[in-house]
This record gives sequence, structure tokens and C-alpha cells, in this order.
Amino acid sequence: MLFPSDEELERLLVGPESVAWQFGSDTRLWLVMLYPLLLQVAHPTVGAAVSDHSNFEQRPWDRLVRSIDWLTLLVYGGPEAAAAGRKLRALHKRFRGTREDGTVYSALDREAYAWVHATLLESYVAGHAQFGRRMSRAQLERFYGEYRGLGRLAGVRERDLPGDWRAFRAYFDRMVAERLARNDAVERVLHAVARPTSPLPSLPDPVWRLTSMPLQRALWLGGIGLMPPILRARLGIGWSWYDRLAYDALGRCARALTPALPERLLVTGPAQLRARSDTIARGPLGTRA
Repeated sequence: MLFPSDEELERLLVGPESVAWQFGSDTRLWLVMLYPLLLQVAHPTVGAAVSDHSNFEQRPWDRLVRSIDWLTLLVYGGPEAAAAGRKLRALHKRFRGTREDGTVYSALDREAYAWVHATLLESYVAGHAQFGRRMSRAQLERFYGEYRGLGRLAGVRERDLPGDWRAFRAYFDRMVAERLARNDAVERVLHAVARPTSPLPSLPDPVWRLTSMPLQRALWLGGIGLMPPILRARLGIGWSWYDRLAYDALGRCARALTPALPERLLVTGPAQLRARSDTIARGPLGTRA
């Protein structure tokens, strides 16, 4: 069965006692947003779909906010997440075309579709280890089981991803070694990140360029620093000793904040869902026209 039954749904949805709930919306995870995006588009099928069907370069902030909306719904949306997951998979049905190597593709290709969910799993764990709260071994196993189960809401079948965290690490390393490469979508994402457009059209360009520089640098360090060195080299992304020092320093500073951060910044999902509820309901994953 592609989607879970009602009985399965009760088991798959997570609540405040879950690891996914506690670790799924730490405000410091904004630093890693570039990491899963590059992991995704470096896959030949995902990259082709993004190149053919996405307006990321023109509207990167819209794409980012929509992605965050989906992740928030998935963990904190309860039964609404199931409806949103069905809509998400339905949206991907029309994403078809031909890859750079001439292979005909569908965004619902099992490997590619599951890989997108896998990159989110990896980014939560790696992002927390570097910038937030490192998960214990027991928490890792629980988080993996919970988030793998949540993938079922969007049609990522259990057999599409390994059964436990150790097997997932082997799968992830194999995908990096054998399937990911630089392509047109990777180049477009890197170009967009190097010259991000302003999220506020009314903001003068010189002002945006000046104010965005620290943010751009932090996002670059967080996204590229988490990447396996072999993949950075294959994607042609430079990484100097100075970048490494800055990445390590950013991580130490972010982790040191943990004791001082209030609960509302460690778990931002429920508040974000309330603040965005009307917009989400009227969007592609929502229930209102």
C-alpha cells in the first residue's frame, strides 16, 4: 500500500514526546538549509526535475518557505500532514522529462523520491551535531524510525529506505559515492546562493547586498561545511582552511547557545504552524481554494 491506512496513521504520526518533535525545528537548523538542497539536486533525476520545472533562481525565498511549511506540517501537523503528503506526491506526478544523459525521468522514480526524504533525515542529524544538540545513539535510532515512518505520509514506502540508522549510513555513503554529480541544477543553485535576490521587492538592492552578506556567509558555511569532502570536490566547490576555521567557530558558537535558548527557539514548529496556518491552507498543500 502506497499510503498508510487509518490504523497505520495513528502509529506514524508523532507528538511532543517524540524525538522528531523535539529536534525537528530548532531555530539553528536554518544554518543547514543549503545542505539538503545540494544533496537533492546533485542526484541526476532530482536535478533534471528542478532544472525543468522549478523557478528557484527567480523566487528562492518562496521555494524555501514552501519547503519549511511542508517539513513543519510533516512533524507538527498531525492528521493534516497525511492530506498534505498525498497532495505533495500528486504534485510530483507532472514532473517528467529527459535528463542530461538522455534518460527519460519521472520525479516519482522510487530512488529519487526516497532520496529527497533521505537528505532531510541526514540534514537533521548532521545539522544538530554541528550546530545544535547532538543526538545520543538511542535518540538517533528513534528519530530515524520516526522520520522514516513520516515519509510514508508522502508515499515514501518503508522498503525504499534502509531499516535502521546503521544501514542508512551505508546507503547514504553509497549514494554520495555513486550517484551524485555536478549538473545544471547544482550550478543554478550555487549561482542563486552566491547572488540571492531580496525577499522584499521594496528593499533597495544596495541595502539588501550589504545586509545579506553575513546571512549569505553563514548559510554557505553551514551548507557546504556539512558536505562530505569527496562530494565538495566532485561538485567543484572550493573549501579553504579559512572556511574550515570559520565553520568550526560557527558551530562552537551555535552549540554554546543551547543552555540559554528558550524552549520556543528549540522547538519552533508549533508556533510556526499557527502563524502560517492560513497561508498553508490556501497553498498547494492546503485544503482551501
